[in-house]
Amino acid sequence: MSRSGADLALLMLSGFRTMADRATVELANRGYEDVRTVHDFALSAIMTGADSASELGRRMAVSKQAAAKTIAALEERGYVSREPDDSDRRRVRIQVTARGLAMRAEGEAIFDEMRAQWETQVGVKALADLETTLRQLVGDAAIRLDEPGSDARDAE
Repeated sequence: MSRSGADLALLMLSGFRTMADRATVELANRGYEDVRTVHDFALSAIMTGADSASELGRRMAVSKQAAAKTIAALEERGYVSREPDDSDRRRVRIQVTARGLAMRAEGEAIFDEMRAQWETQVGVKALADLETTLRQLVGDAAIRLDEPGSDARDAE
């Protein structure tokens, strides 16, 4: 039976959603019940230099207002802080806090655990072959989660 390109796209998206949704549930079980996928995208962008609402909005392809809303949610939850810029006191820079870094480390551990579960489920070779095939299809560089094209438009 031949499947369509749309079927393939949905299957790959479903793989991402399955992992992201399971990670969100597991993060909640580990004390981070207030985390959403978009928060990880925003933290990635902040950690790579998006230190203002304007820059975060550009990186996530959302409005400055949506970025500011995401920043406020992250700050309220203790994942980022706002600090005065030493070179320009009128400017406030966003920084990921120790809690934000801990949450991201926990998330990475959860993804590693899921990968190990998938290896057990389908076999080491099957999963390695899948990863090789995906790299051949989409390239070897990891996708940047702080760039447009994700569900980052869900600002909170």
